[in-house]
Amino acid sequence: MRNVMHKGELFGTILLDTITNKSHLYGIGSLEYLKGEILIIDGKPYVSSVITDTAMKVEENWKIKAPFFVYANIEKWTKIDFPDSIQTIPQLGIFLENISENQQRPFTFKMNATVQSGDIHIVNLPKGTEVHSPEEAHQEQRNYPIDNEQAEMIGFFSTEHQEIFTHHDSYVHIHLITNDQKKMGHLDKVMLKKGTVQLFLPE
Repeated sequence: MRNVMHKGELFGTILLDTITNKSHLYGIGSLEYLKGEILIIDGKPYVSSVITDTAMKVEENWKIKAPFFVYANIEKWTKIDFPDSIQTIPQLGIFLENISENQQRPFTFKMNATVQSGDIHIVNLPKGTEVHSPEEAHQEQRNYPIDNEQAEMIGFFSTEHQEIFTHHDSYVHIHLITNDQKKMGHLDKVMLKKGTVQLFLPE
């Protein structure tokens, strides 16, 4: 991610179709040249791209490249008791940090929940744009609201990989897809509906 945000290396460095083990594969990243978002859930690759300020396209496609991509193969998950008091991304980050003090990091997590309110974005960099900072990388991105929708979220947690696969100000990087598969993108903020959240960590 640092090479993209600060060095402007927007070209695809990994062709997703060349990942040999796609069984129980989970991953997140951006489409090459920052023209969309990528999410893989249990071996299914979803790609979202901007159509208009209020519409997006979500499709399944392996024939894509990413400038950065983080992934893991996870066959079995363990459900974690999740307090109703946790509803936002910062609260989730603190919770994951606390419960993983004696566990291996980094790690993948997944969540199913009703999103009371939230925002996702899709990067949509104009062709030929040069990037030298995170702000430039996110120019022209499109933001889409998520309101009272069922969704699945895949995230990666680490305290040591900021600007590698999490942003500089966070220990988590999360992509969300609605259950109807009509919306997918990078999760910027969220208010989770109490009593609906299921959190899973790898066994």
